[in-house]
Amino acid sequence: MSVQPLNMPADDDWVPSAEDLPYQRLGGMDAAKALSEAFYDAMDAHEPELAKLHELDAEGRVNRGTRERFGLFLAGWLGGPQDYMARHGHPRLRMRHGHLPVGVSMRDAWLRSMQRAMDARGITGGLRRFLDQRFAQVADFLRNVEE
Repeated sequence: MSVQPLNMPADDDWVPSAEDLPYQRLGGMDAAKALSEAFYDAMDAHEPELAKLHELDAEGRVNRGTRERFGLFLAGWLGGPQDYMARHGHPRLRMRHGHLPVGVSMRDAWLRSMQRAMDARGITGGLRRFLDQRFAQVADFLRNVEE
């Protein structure tokens, strides 16, 4: 998979603003979908126990529908179009993940998959620091068991 250049100026001190959202900086809808693909590819390859918690396709990989939904979610979460909400309703992340025991090890497996995906997509600098922090906050928010 080739890495497409991101819309990221060399400014390492970037912080999001209404005029410069993470969605635009990442590269828009195609980039959000590509990050979703890279995320599930990394999960399939390196975190099989986490991947098995998702619907799998005939090859044992996280299925197309899950990948597409997460791409739409990412786009909206990053400040882009709210297509996920229009199609699936409010994300309600804790409710949607409440049936799974999410502890530190699952949180960390999820974060490793996302870090590998961002590495594969060439996300660096201020955008990377922002996303690392935000993804860590969300992943920790979903914890519902102590380990």
